[in-house]
Amino acid sequence: MKNATLRQLRIFASVSRHLSFVRAAEELRLTPPAVSMQIKDLEIEVGLPLFDRSGRKVSLTTVGEYVLAYTQKVLAAMRDAEDMVARFRGLKTGALDVAMVSTAKYFLPRLLARFRDEHPGIEVRLAVAQNREEVVALMREGIAELAIMGRPPKNWPSRAEPFAMHPHGLVTAIEHPFARAERVPAAALLDEGFIVREPGSGTRAALDEFMAAHHMSPRIIMQMSSNEAIKQAVMAGMGVALLSLHTVGLELEHGLIAAPETEGLPLMRRWHVVNTSAKTLSPPAEAFRYFILEKGEAFLARHFAHLHEPPQLIRERDMGRRFPPERSPPAA
Repeated sequence: MKNATLRQLRIFASVSRHLSFVRAAEELRLTPPAVSMQIKDLEIEVGLPLFDRSGRKVSLTTVGEYVLAYTQKVLAAMRDAEDMVARFRGLKTGALDVAMVSTAKYFLPRLLARFRDEHPGIEVRLAVAQNREEVVALMREGIAELAIMGRPPKNWPSRAEPFAMHPHGLVTAIEHPFARAERVPAAALLDEGFIVREPGSGTRAALDEFMAAHHMSPRIIMQMSSNEAIKQAVMAGMGVALLSLHTVGLELEHGLIAAPETEGLPLMRRWHVVNTSAKTLSPPAEAFRYFILEKGEAFLARHFAHLHEPPQLIRERDMGRRFPPERSPPAA
């Protein structure tokens, strides 16, 4: 269990207390799928099931009961560490240097604003990179202490800690036939022209992973280095794309783009906070690392809650925006 995270243990303790994934999600202000995924990852780490799931009932296995006992000791020790955390919360001045991949710009500035509310004396310096390689370069050069990215860097000594789920899905123009389909078969994508990011980007890697899992090759009609440009091209009907659903949250909410339910999607990846393992973080960086690990997942779940709505509800809402009901004439 050496790779189990503190967040996984807290989620496990909550599910154990309620014996309900749904009630644990409500308590932690997460989505039930996010809770299930964290428990699944913890069970993989343990190597044995922690819960018996018989029908709608959930109960601890024998192994789960032992793990719970040790989990409670760990969480108690963390509560004893609150004095240490208070030192970071009491920061008055300093600078925080953060780098992020461009996809993170749809949520990270708001998280940084929340952090600044708690630490108004901290100067935040944010560097935006196009892909993972550029982020790693910023950290190697000492320009950034922390980085927010999807895929952790390889062949570089770093600590990468997941803090939230990162769904990728198919997006199309609202007039596209897929937008009205109940469910799009993966094989139907063979006939579509894809607008893609450049090789090396996390978004392109997600598309390659999805296509490889279905033994297909995408028909690429255009390559762009910007998610914003891809969104505009998709909305114009130039093609379809596989994008981070966090990048299209506003467009989905306002019915400007469609994310049809598709076989094998969404592809669930993770957001990570990363730092150089050989370097001790400054107090502002350590405070922000703690902040995002504690609050990042709940923040994204709350601000992108509409991504978890049933596809039929999304379709009906979008149709209502495009074709609003006629108003009855006022009574005489």
